[in-house]
Amino acid sequence: MPKRLIRKYLPSPAAIKNNRSLHILGSRIHDPNLWHLNRRSVSGAVFVGLYVAFMPIPFQMVLAAFLAILFNVNLPLSTCLVWISNPLTYWPIFYFAYKLGSLVLGLPKGEFHFELSWRWLREDFLDFWQPLLTGSILAGLIFGFAGFLMMRLYWRIMVTKRWQQRRERKAAKQKKPSS
Repeated sequence: MPKRLIRKYLPSPAAIKNNRSLHILGSRIHDPNLWHLNRRSVSGAVFVGLYVAFMPIPFQMVLAAFLAILFNVNLPLSTCLVWISNPLTYWPIFYFAYKLGSLVLGLPKGEFHFELSWRWLREDFLDFWQPLLTGSILAGLIFGFAGFLMMRLYWRIMVTKRWQQRRERKAAKQKKPSS
């Protein structure tokens, strides 16, 4: 079941409650619903994590944590999923988002040159921020919603499988002759 797999990698609620650095967030962080592993909280966390992973902003984990608290979904999972966008995956993710945004906005295909300098940020960033932001929002919504649906479906399949296994064990137990 997905619950066991996820729980294996998450810190315990007691460890989180005793973490001194999290006291800044106040009592809301200790809401048990933020730590529950059920179909609603996990699928919502997948949506939040994937949506924020496509945002071209710093401190994505902070935004994911804020949205997890706002929507009352699993906090650790939503913040962990943000790491899908990392230094190795930024370029393909944001290039895809830029192309998607350009397509949606109907902009002509232009060459994309990146340079790590203040001059580039001042002058060239203005040329591509709109398609990048538009594409990031759309890609985040698309992938977030797809992840949400896939997690719901996966959870449902696993629950159905468990029910079936339980039914089979019960039937086998009843068929077994008592000695």
